[in-house]
Amino acid sequence: MTLLSIVIPCYNEEKRLAPTLEAIADYVAGRVGDTEVIVVDDGSSDATSEVARSSECPNLTVIRVPANRGKGHAVRAGMLAAAGDLRLFTDADGSTSIEELATLEKALDEIGGSGIAFASIGTPGATVSQAQRGLRPAAGRFGNWLIRVIALPGVLDSQRGFKLFSATAADDVFSRAVVDRWAFDVEALAVARHLGFEIVEVPVTWAHKDDSRVTALSYLATFADVIRIRWRLLRGLYE
Repeated sequence: MTLLSIVIPCYNEEKRLAPTLEAIADYVAGRVGDTEVIVVDDGSSDATSEVARSSECPNLTVIRVPANRGKGHAVRAGMLAAAGDLRLFTDADGSTSIEELATLEKALDEIGGSGIAFASIGTPGATVSQAQRGLRPAAGRFGNWLIRVIALPGVLDSQRGFKLFSATAADDVFSRAVVDRWAFDVEALAVARHLGFEIVEVPVTWAHKDDSRVTALSYLATFADVIRIRWRLLRGLYE
Protein backbone atom coordinates (compact mmCIF):
# COMPACT_ATOMS: atom_id res chain seq x y z
CA MET A 1 0.00 0.00 0.00
CA THR A 2 1.19 3.50 -0.77
CA LEU A 3 1.88 5.29 2.48
CA LEU A 4 2.38 8.86 1.21
CA SER A 5 0.95 10.70 -1.77
CA ILE A 6 2.39 14.07 -2.84
CA VAL A 7 0.08 16.08 -5.09
CA ILE A 8 1.47 19.02 -7.08
CA PRO A 9 -1.04 21.25 -8.92
CA CYS A 10 0.56 22.97 -11.91
CA TYR A 11 -0.36 25.62 -14.44
CA ASN A 12 2.41 26.69 -16.85
CA GLU A 13 5.15 25.61 -14.44
CA GLU A 14 7.76 24.33 -16.91
CA LYS A 15 10.41 26.65 -15.42
CA ARG A 16 9.78 25.98 -11.71
CA LEU A 17 8.63 22.38 -11.56
CA ALA A 18 11.89 20.50 -12.21
CA PRO A 19 13.79 21.77 -9.12
CA THR A 20 10.77 20.97 -6.94
CA LEU A 21 10.56 17.42 -8.29
CA GLU A 22 14.30 16.98 -7.81
CA ALA A 23 14.01 18.09 -4.17
CA ILE A 24 11.12 15.70 -3.62
CA ALA A 25 13.04 12.83 -5.23
CA ASP A 26 16.00 13.46 -2.92
CA TYR A 27 13.73 13.65 0.10
CA VAL A 28 11.77 10.46 -0.52
CA ALA A 29 14.96 8.54 -1.32
CA GLY A 30 15.80 8.68 2.38
CA ARG A 31 12.28 8.04 3.59
CA VAL A 32 10.93 4.77 4.95
CA GLY A 33 7.81 3.58 3.12
CA ASP A 34 6.37 3.99 -0.33
CA THR A 35 5.65 7.36 -1.91
CA GLU A 36 3.72 8.34 -5.02
CA VAL A 37 3.93 11.75 -6.68
CA ILE A 38 0.96 13.05 -8.66
CA VAL A 39 1.46 16.09 -10.89
CA VAL A 40 -1.86 17.59 -12.00
CA ASP A 41 -1.34 19.69 -15.11
CA ASP A 42 -4.24 22.14 -15.09
CA GLY A 43 -4.49 22.79 -18.82
CA SER A 44 -1.00 24.27 -19.23
CA SER A 45 -0.03 25.77 -22.58
CA ASP A 46 3.68 25.14 -21.99
CA ALA A 47 5.76 21.99 -21.44
CA THR A 48 4.72 21.36 -17.83
CA SER A 49 3.58 17.78 -18.50
CA GLU A 50 6.73 16.97 -20.46
CA VAL A 51 8.95 18.34 -17.68
CA ALA A 52 7.09 16.18 -15.16
CA ARG A 53 7.31 13.02 -17.27
CA SER A 54 11.05 13.53 -17.87
CA SER A 55 11.73 13.81 -14.14
CA GLU A 56 13.60 11.06 -12.33
CA CYS A 57 11.21 11.38 -9.40
CA PRO A 58 10.05 7.81 -8.62
CA ASN A 59 6.44 6.61 -8.82
CA LEU A 60 5.32 9.75 -10.63
CA THR A 61 1.97 10.07 -12.41
CA VAL A 62 0.80 12.99 -14.53
CA ILE A 63 -2.88 13.85 -14.65
CA ARG A 64 -3.58 16.17 -17.55
CA VAL A 65 -6.67 18.40 -17.30
CA PRO A 66 -7.69 19.37 -20.87
CA ALA A 67 -8.54 23.00 -20.04
CA ASN A 68 -7.54 25.28 -17.20
CA ARG A 69 -10.04 24.88 -14.35
CA GLY A 70 -8.15 26.40 -11.43
CA LYS A 71 -5.82 25.32 -8.65
CA GLY A 72 -8.66 24.09 -6.47
CA HIS A 73 -9.90 21.76 -9.19
CA ALA A 74 -6.35 20.46 -9.77
CA VAL A 75 -5.77 19.77 -6.07
CA ARG A 76 -9.16 18.07 -5.78
CA ALA A 77 -8.44 15.82 -8.77
CA GLY A 78 -5.05 14.83 -7.37
CA MET A 79 -6.17 14.23 -3.81
CA LEU A 80 -9.09 12.04 -4.89
CA ALA A 81 -6.85 10.07 -7.26
CA ALA A 82 -4.24 9.54 -4.55
CA ALA A 83 -3.90 6.23 -2.71
CA GLY A 84 -1.76 7.30 0.25
CA ASP A 85 -2.63 6.95 3.91
CA LEU A 86 -1.22 10.48 4.10
CA ARG A 87 -1.75 12.99 1.28
CA LEU A 88 0.22 16.19 0.93
CA PHE A 89 -0.41 18.89 -1.60
CA THR A 90 2.42 21.28 -2.26
CA ASP A 91 2.99 24.17 -4.63
CA ALA A 92 5.07 23.64 -7.75
CA ASP A 93 7.38 26.53 -6.88
CA GLY A 94 8.67 24.90 -3.71
CA SER A 95 7.98 27.99 -1.58
CA THR A 96 7.65 25.62 1.38
CA SER A 97 10.45 23.08 1.40
CA ILE A 98 9.51 19.41 1.25
CA GLU A 99 11.67 19.06 4.37
CA GLU A 100 8.80 20.65 6.31
CA LEU A 101 6.73 17.50 5.72
CA ALA A 102 8.25 15.90 8.82
CA THR A 103 6.99 18.82 10.92
CA LEU A 104 3.47 18.42 9.56
CA GLU A 105 3.54 14.64 10.07
CA LYS A 106 4.50 15.11 13.71
CA ALA A 107 1.72 17.66 14.22
CA LEU A 108 -0.84 15.41 12.54
CA ASP A 109 0.22 12.48 14.71
CA GLU A 110 -0.20 14.65 17.82
CA ILE A 111 -3.89 15.27 17.01
CA GLY A 112 -4.57 11.59 16.43
CA GLY A 113 -3.58 11.22 12.79
CA SER A 114 -6.99 11.63 11.20
CA GLY A 115 -7.26 15.35 10.46
CA ILE A 116 -5.25 18.01 8.67
CA ALA A 117 -1.91 19.66 9.48
CA PHE A 118 -1.18 22.75 7.41
CA ALA A 119 1.74 25.11 6.96
CA SER A 120 1.44 28.64 8.30
CA ILE A 121 3.52 31.79 8.49
CA GLY A 122 1.06 33.39 10.91
CA THR A 123 1.91 31.32 13.97
CA PRO A 124 4.80 31.82 16.42
CA GLY A 125 7.96 30.12 15.22
CA ALA A 126 7.31 30.64 11.50
CA THR A 127 10.03 32.19 9.35
CA VAL A 128 9.76 34.11 6.08
CA SER A 129 13.13 33.81 4.38
CA GLN A 130 12.08 35.86 1.35
CA ALA A 131 9.17 38.25 1.74
CA GLN A 132 6.63 39.40 -0.82
CA ARG A 133 7.00 42.91 -2.19
CA GLY A 134 4.63 45.81 -2.73
CA LEU A 135 1.08 45.76 -1.39
CA ARG A 136 0.71 41.97 -1.34
CA PRO A 137 1.74 41.46 2.33
CA ALA A 138 -0.85 44.00 3.47
CA ALA A 139 -3.47 42.49 1.16
CA GLY A 140 -2.61 39.06 2.53
CA ARG A 141 -3.02 40.17 6.14
CA PHE A 142 -6.37 41.77 5.37
CA GLY A 143 -7.44 38.67 3.48
CA ASN A 144 -6.53 36.38 6.38
CA TRP A 145 -8.49 38.60 8.76
CA LEU A 146 -11.52 38.48 6.50
CA ILE A 147 -11.25 34.70 6.17
CA ARG A 148 -11.13 34.36 9.97
CA VAL A 149 -14.22 36.51 10.39
CA ILE A 150 -16.28 34.78 7.72
CA ALA A 151 -15.20 31.15 7.56
CA LEU A 152 -12.22 30.08 9.69
CA PRO A 153 -12.22 31.61 13.17
CA GLY A 154 -8.91 31.17 14.93
CA VAL A 155 -6.88 30.32 11.82
CA LEU A 156 -4.10 32.84 11.31
CA ASP A 157 -2.90 31.77 7.86
CA SER A 158 -4.86 29.42 5.62
CA GLN A 159 -3.18 30.23 2.32
CA ARG A 160 0.17 28.39 2.26
CA GLY A 161 0.19 25.70 -0.41
CA PHE A 162 1.47 22.93 1.84
CA LYS A 163 -1.20 20.89 3.62
CA LEU A 164 -1.16 17.31 4.88
CA PHE A 165 -4.38 15.26 5.05
CA SER A 166 -5.15 11.85 6.38
CA ALA A 167 -6.71 9.65 3.70
CA THR A 168 -10.11 9.81 5.42
CA ALA A 169 -10.02 13.61 5.68
CA ALA A 170 -8.93 13.96 2.06
CA ASP A 171 -11.70 11.71 0.77
CA ASP A 172 -14.42 13.25 2.92
CA VAL A 173 -13.39 16.85 2.27
CA PHE A 174 -12.54 16.80 -1.43
CA SER A 175 -15.56 14.68 -2.37
CA ARG A 176 -17.65 17.60 -1.08
CA ALA A 177 -15.51 20.55 -2.20
CA VAL A 178 -16.66 22.66 -5.14
CA VAL A 179 -14.37 25.72 -5.24
CA ASP A 180 -12.11 25.55 -8.28
CA ARG A 181 -9.85 28.54 -7.70
CA TRP A 182 -7.97 30.38 -4.97
CA ALA A 183 -10.34 29.97 -2.00
CA PHE A 184 -10.17 26.17 -2.17
CA ASP A 185 -7.82 26.14 0.87
CA VAL A 186 -10.43 27.96 2.91
CA GLU A 187 -13.15 25.59 1.76
CA ALA A 188 -11.09 22.48 2.54
CA LEU A 189 -10.32 23.60 6.10
CA ALA A 190 -13.85 24.89 6.75
CA VAL A 191 -15.45 21.69 5.47
CA ALA A 192 -13.01 19.57 7.50
CA ARG A 193 -14.01 21.40 10.68
CA HIS A 194 -17.68 21.10 9.77
CA LEU A 195 -17.26 17.34 9.41
CA GLY A 196 -15.56 17.06 12.79
CA PHE A 197 -11.93 16.69 11.73
CA GLU A 198 -9.30 18.42 13.84
CA ILE A 199 -7.05 20.86 12.00
CA VAL A 200 -3.72 22.15 13.25
CA GLU A 201 -1.73 25.16 12.05
CA VAL A 202 2.02 24.49 11.92
CA PRO A 203 4.76 27.15 11.71
CA VAL A 204 7.15 26.65 8.79
CA THR A 205 9.92 28.41 6.92
CA TRP A 206 8.48 29.94 3.74
CA ALA A 207 10.03 31.85 0.84
CA HIS A 208 8.14 33.92 -1.70
CA LYS A 209 8.85 32.92 -5.28
CA ASP A 210 8.60 35.36 -8.19
CA ASP A 211 6.26 34.79 -11.14
CA SER A 212 3.18 34.43 -8.94
CA ARG A 213 -0.16 33.74 -10.63
CA VAL A 214 -2.01 35.75 -7.97
CA THR A 215 -3.35 39.14 -9.11
CA ALA A 216 -5.58 41.83 -7.61
CA LEU A 217 -8.54 40.18 -9.30
CA SER A 218 -7.54 36.89 -7.64
CA TYR A 219 -8.02 38.51 -4.23
CA LEU A 220 -11.47 39.79 -5.18
CA ALA A 221 -12.49 36.39 -6.53
CA THR A 222 -11.20 34.72 -3.37
CA PHE A 223 -13.24 36.99 -1.12
CA ALA A 224 -16.36 36.29 -3.17
CA ASP A 225 -15.74 32.55 -2.88
CA VAL A 226 -15.20 32.82 0.89
CA ILE A 227 -18.66 34.38 1.22
CA ARG A 228 -20.12 31.56 -0.90
CA ILE A 229 -18.38 28.99 1.32
CA ARG A 230 -19.99 30.54 4.40
CA TRP A 231 -23.38 30.49 2.67
CA ARG A 232 -22.97 26.83 1.73
CA LEU A 233 -22.03 25.97 5.32
CA LEU A 234 -25.09 27.77 6.66
CA ARG A 235 -27.34 25.99 4.16
CA GLY A 236 -25.91 22.58 5.02
CA LEU A 237 -24.71 22.01 1.47
CA TYR A 238 -21.55 20.18 2.57
CA GLU A 239 -23.39 17.36 4.34
